[in-house]
Amino acid sequence: MQRLLLPRLRFGAERLSGLQAEIAARITEDIQGLRLLHSSGQRQSADRALRSRMGELEASLRRQSRLLNVIGPFSSFLPIAAIAVMGGLSLLVFGSKTSGVLPSLVTFVLALQRLNVRFSGLAGLFNGLADNSGRLGRLNAILSPGGKSFVREGGVPFGGLEREIRLEQVQLHYGGEGPAALNGLDLVIAKGATVALVGPSGAGKSSIADLLVGLYEPSRGRVLIDGLDLRTLELNSWQQRLGVVSQDTFLFNISLAGNIAFGCPWATRAQIEAAAAVANAAGFINDLPEGYDTIVGERGFRLSGGQRQRIALARAILRRPELLILDEATSALDSESERLVQDALEALDGRITKLVIAHRLGTVKQADVIVVMEAGRIVEQGSHRELSAREGSLYQQLWLNQVGAGVDD
Repeated sequence: MQRLLLPRLRFGAERLSGLQAEIAARITEDIQGLRLLHSSGQRQSADRALRSRMGELEASLRRQSRLLNVIGPFSSFLPIAAIAVMGGLSLLVFGSKTSGVLPSLVTFVLALQRLNVRFSGLAGLFNGLADNSGRLGRLNAILSPGGKSFVREGGVPFGGLEREIRLEQVQLHYGGEGPAALNGLDLVIAKGATVALVGPSGAGKSSIADLLVGLYEPSRGRVLIDGLDLRTLELNSWQQRLGVVSQDTFLFNISLAGNIAFGCPWATRAQIEAAAAVANAAGFINDLPEGYDTIVGERGFRLSGGQRQRIALARAILRRPELLILDEATSALDSESERLVQDALEALDGRITKLVIAHRLGTVKQADVIVVMEAGRIVEQGSHRELSAREGSLYQQLWLNQVGAGVDD
């Protein structure tokens, strides 16, 4: 009977584990996308979908519970039935001649009863293993090193940028059958310079930022920091000297001051306020009833998109980074706020090396070098004046399209 039950228990355990993971993921996504659910009128639909999955989970739990409890009653009943059958058979076979057999029979029955307890324990153990097979399978998949990259430990501590950051013949392939994100790319970012990356979506601009942050390692080629391969540097010491601001800003459910000072335990209140001023965030912060002590809510939902970006920018500036990476960092700002932030960033020239990724070309006109990318390659580079005057260039086409649409007026 147990041999028949174990495959069903394993199948049920795998199904249960999958359902529980799906429901947990769905709940997390619904909470994170609550604004979208409300704005699109899909809250009730999401609720029905979740209730449906919960109904499937309940049915699977009931079925699994029934299967797990089948063995117990049989394990308890079979020894009693065996004793009754043996007692009845002994009377039929031996009749009145049971005086010599009875002690042996009682001894055998008692031994059988004690043995049955052990067998029942083994049966319960096998049931438990079958019931946990789904969880164990998921845990093994998580812990398996196959297809995973691990954080690199050790290396030469990073002391500071002295000369340049250089990418030599860098190729990056994320895996799968798609094309390479970067293909044979050469780029030099001099200390104190502002380098802008522009180009159509999917050109590989953010992939360069990911390489410099250390989220990925090149499939081929090298990323050199003052001549040292980034793979030989202590990753943590390098990342602590970076400032990264992206479109998708993340804020913790703590005060504004705490969010700005994240990763900078040494920061004083005066330094926090100075960084906020540089990022053009001091104005709206001072207008809040609790100022810098205002709690921003989960993922900063109490702030607008532009306000969140300015807080993230202030956080990056406070770190005093060797390299400041701005990945569409002003995309959620209005024109006036963007101009003020650009003025503040230009005041940092010579002290902080900046890598700016932008689609709005008007935000990168003052960059020292503008690098135009397409399909994972650098197709043009130079100043705004040089590139916009180059007939037939991709940059000129992008610039005229935006100017014609009034994007950069």
